[in-house]
Amino acid sequence: MPVINIDDLTDKDKAVMEVNQLKLEVKLERWLTSKCCEEMKDYIQAGEEDDILVKGIPEDKNPFKEKGGCVIC
Repeated sequence: MPVINIDDLTDKDKAVMEVNQLKLEVKLERWLTSKCCEEMKDYIQAGEEDDILVKGIPEDKNPFKEKGGCVIC
């Protein structure tokens, strides 16, 4: 998709683009925020057991675990 410099467009072109965008947006199905939040919460809680950001990485499977200490001789 080519890049459009908005400053190079006429007022009519800008208005046509805005009307086209509004036509697209009016077709979108809208949901109540409370319903969306409830569904997101259920989705997150369903995957909570396998989420390593919540549960953490087991020590035996952690690839970033220090292999040994720093020893200065």
